[in-house]
Amino acid sequence: MPISISLDKTEIFDGLTNEQITRLLKRGKEVKLRPKNILFHQGDTADRCFLVIRGRLKLTKLNELGKEIILRYINCGEITAATAVLRNQTYPLTAQSIDETVVIGWDKPTMLALMRQYPDIAINLLGMVYDRIDEVQNRYLEMCTEQVDQRIARSLLRLMRRAGIKTPAGIHIDIPLSRQNIADYAGTTIYTVSRTLSMWEKKNWITSGREKIIIKDQQALVSLAEGV
Repeated sequence: MPISISLDKTEIFDGLTNEQITRLLKRGKEVKLRPKNILFHQGDTADRCFLVIRGRLKLTKLNELGKEIILRYINCGEITAATAVLRNQTYPLTAQSIDETVVIGWDKPTMLALMRQYPDIAINLLGMVYDRIDEVQNRYLEMCTEQVDQRIARSLLRLMRRAGIKTPAGIHIDIPLSRQNIADYAGTTIYTVSRTLSMWEKKNWITSGREKIIIKDQQALVSLAEGV
């Protein structure tokens, strides 16, 4: 299967030519995943980092009580597990495909060789690491300081920015989202999410269905998230 990827959305390739990117992709190993397949488990030896070239991944972590927490969604054009591979660590998270997904994986020796050959990759990767640290810190502060309805609103807005598609009905979050998924992502209970979403539907802020969320009044959610 020929490799196909939207190069302008691939941050790690910033500064590289299409010809260089093609050579770089050919140095990796392609892995195809069916929906809900596991790419790697939390605690496995981190032997490869992965770039999503088709589909999406869900990254989850088990806490001390064995509860699954959704930490991030990895979209097409994004890379995951690079830090763990370069530092000879285990995978800190579990990566599961959301739909039909194709990734390209590089082991540590190959990744180091590519970074020496194309220094822009190292610079871009450093920026991505800082961005993700900021995101984790912001989510931690939200958990510590915000009311649960603010956290749910902020979670939906964050997902909307990453996977929102404009439709006549509103902005459709193009990720299968059960109420349990939203609860795991926002750090709350499914009961609280169900009650909150039902209230927002009555206010005509959102429309929800089976694993489906459409945001109809984005400004209302923004105002709630910001405490306005």
